[in-house]
Amino acid sequence: MSPVNLKSLQGRKAKQEKFAVLTAYDSTFAQLAADAGIECLLVGDSLGMVLQGNDSTLPVSLEEMAYHTRCVARGNQRSETPAFIMTDLPFMSYGTVEAGLEAARAVMQAGAHMVKIEGDEWLAPLISVLAQQGVPVCAHLGLTPQAVNKLGGYRVQGRDQERADALVNAAITLADAGADIILLECVPSGLAKRVTEAVSVPVIGIGAGKDTDAQVLVIHDMLGLHTGRVARFVKNYMTEGRTVQQALQAYGDEVRSGAFPSAEHEFA
Repeated sequence: MSPVNLKSLQGRKAKQEKFAVLTAYDSTFAQLAADAGIECLLVGDSLGMVLQGNDSTLPVSLEEMAYHTRCVARGNQRSETPAFIMTDLPFMSYGTVEAGLEAARAVMQAGAHMVKIEGDEWLAPLISVLAQQGVPVCAHLGLTPQAVNKLGGYRVQGRDQERADALVNAAITLADAGADIILLECVPSGLAKRVTEAVSVPVIGIGAGKDTDAQVLVIHDMLGLHTGRVARFVKNYMTEGRTVQQALQAYGDEVRSGAFPSAEHEFA
């Protein structure tokens, strides 16, 4: 099979076909997820919490993101069904256009196919320049973990009308600036549907209900490899005697069919 690329993901939205995304931080899990047919791998700065044991994503460095991207790219290359690789630019690495270009260069040369950045309309100039330079961009809206201290914690975003309207407008602005994908985290399902219908680019959701074009979870969460409190939007697929590979396949199948997420995993 041909590797998944940006054009094929955009084509899925046009055909109303959902696709599955999982985080990956190393070669082994990257190959297992790609072999299971997961269309997109996110090298997330969530590795700061999942792998490093930090209480936020803020300590993660650009060098660490490039390192983990190289690891994921190697595993993905060994798969017969290579996935599309998206990598987070870490905290304070894209505060200016010049810094953002340098950070994007580092992770794209490490093997990413797309960069993901968190923010709202202020990202438009950077997205425009990245697009001009041939760098695909995913714009992350809603709960943006790099701004956790400004947000006052990990809270659902966009519950009041004013903030919901602002989020829709931000999504439109960033798509118009050249963002190729929008990611929504922890927003009410009705708001996520509004955004998905308002933009022509694919919308990936996490804790954003069933109406987005795709879903993403942290791979450790969906395999039950977590400690402490489990987020509402997480589903453990390591049940019913499944192997890891069967769990990955079950997740992908449920995302594509629309069975996941169900009402118990979304916010009103």
